[in-house]
Amino acid sequence: MVSVLAMAVWVVAQPVANLHEAGSLEAGVASQVLYGTTVTEEKAQGDWLQVRAEDGYPGWIRKAAVVRREQPYGREGRVARVDALAAHLYAEADVTKHAPVLTMPFETRLEVVAEPEDEDRRWLQVRLVDGGLAWIQRGDVAASERPLGVSELVVFARRFLGLPYTWGGASSFGYDCSGFTQMLCRRRGITIPRDSRPQAAALKGIEPQELAPGDLVFFGKAVDKVTHTGMYIGGGEFIHATAWKYPRVQVSRLDDPHWAELLVGCRRPQ
Repeated sequence: MVSVLAMAVWVVAQPVANLHEAGSLEAGVASQVLYGTTVTEEKAQGDWLQVRAEDGYPGWIRKAAVVRREQPYGREGRVARVDALAAHLYAEADVTKHAPVLTMPFETRLEVVAEPEDEDRRWLQVRLVDGGLAWIQRGDVAASERPLGVSELVVFARRFLGLPYTWGGASSFGYDCSGFTQMLCRRRGITIPRDSRPQAAALKGIEPQELAPGDLVFFGKAVDKVTHTGMYIGGGEFIHATAWKYPRVQVSRLDDPHWAELLVGCRRPQ
């Protein structure tokens, strides 16, 4: 018989938790994981765990950022996904009585336990990873995760304009370039690697003249030295999270001298 302890999993208990390159706050941030997602333990070291995220990405996470559960979170029953760029959770179904208890980023999945019919069904009660309860406004979540078509995705991507560039960022609190394109492809129902270089290596190459909205563009010193990526949106423009000049999600042109000099590949997710 397999013990309950052996079956237990680590689940992220912070809205966004950093994955570090080593078990130290001094180590660089490699990526991030969202609230409620499962991380697989590979090694324990003091206050740190060496883990793999749900997409297979490795890193070190503080034990204080996760909780031990007998089963994964948000996999069964009624689940709502945060559709706002940031959504507050409250202790009561009221925005005025108390400050929010948590603020969740886009894509966070929450277990729904109640859907009161009063007040035009404004509120949902959700269960937190530690078993506690909270309330979120229905207007902040979506019940469906229907993949977006390319034209829908181009419009959708503009929702993120102005969000801060964050190295290692993989949430709407701040993306890096590959975290942003990985999320955009995920919204199409397409899975791609986390980092820009593996993304370029994994996807089908096309010629620049074949570019169509939804394709990814890659930049660097050479094809095997990719350091940046974005999504082509048509009209010679691409949307990306960049620290170049203005550290934010923004739209740039491929014929801008800076980007034209660095363009080393075009890829088509499929």
